[in-house]
Amino acid sequence: MSLRPVTVVTGGGRGIGAATCVRLAADGHDIALGYVRDDAAADATAALVRATGARCVTVRGDTSTECAVERLFDIAGAELGVVTGLVNNAGVTGPLGRLADARTEDLRRVVEVNLLGHLLCCRRAARDMAETGGAIVNVSSAAATLGSPGEYVHYAATKAATDALTLGLAKELGPDGIRVNAVAPGVIETDMHATMGDPDRPTRAAATIPLGRAGLPEEVAGAIAWLLSPEASYTTGAVLRVSGGR
Repeated sequence: MSLRPVTVVTGGGRGIGAATCVRLAADGHDIALGYVRDDAAADATAALVRATGARCVTVRGDTSTECAVERLFDIAGAELGVVTGLVNNAGVTGPLGRLADARTEDLRRVVEVNLLGHLLCCRRAARDMAETGGAIVNVSSAAATLGSPGEYVHYAATKAATDALTLGLAKELGPDGIRVNAVAPGVIETDMHATMGDPDRPTRAAATIPLGRAGLPEEVAGAIAWLLSPEASYTTGAVLRVSGGR
C-alpha cells in the first residue's frame, strides 16, 4: 500500500485537469489520470507528473458509463494503492447558444457527463474511502450561479446540481471521515472555448471580470490542491469560487 496520497483525476489530459495532475504530483500525490479520447495529451501530462517523482497511470474511458468508472478506480487501486482522493473534473459544454436551439443529443451528453459522471465517480469514491477516509473535489463552475443565458443554460444547470451534490454528500460522508468540496472556476484559459465554437471568449470576457482577465488552469489547480490537503481538514461542503470576482 502506498504511503502517498493516491488521487483519481478525471478529465486529466488537458486544461484544468492536466494542471491539477501536475500540481498534485508536485505536492506528493500519485495520480490515476482518467481521460476520454486524447491519448497524446494524456501521455504528455503523465510525463510531467512522473517528472516530479510521482507515479502515474493513465486510464481511457468515458465517466458517464458505470463500467468505465469502475475500471478507472479498479486500476488506480491495483497499481497505486488505496484511493484517498478524487477530483471530479471531466465535463462538457456542448455548442454555445440558446436552449431553444439546442439539440437533444447535446443536452443529454452534457447531463450524462457533468451530472451522472460525477455521481458515478462520487459513489465509487465513497465506497473506496469508507474505511480509510479521504477527500473529494468536484469541479463546478461560476455558471451555476450566473445561469449563462444565451450560452449554455443546460451546462449551468448541471453545475448547480454539482453544488447540491457537494453539499449533500459532504453531510452524508462527514461521519465516515470523507470531505467533499467543490471549486467553481470562472472563465479560464483552456481549449474548452474553442471546442464549444468560441476561441476568443476568454479575451472578450475579460471586460466583465473584476480582476480584468481570464484565469489560468494552474490557479484553479492551486485551489483544488488546497481542498485536498491537510490544511483544509476542517473544510467540507464548501464551494470555492475561483472566478476573478465574477
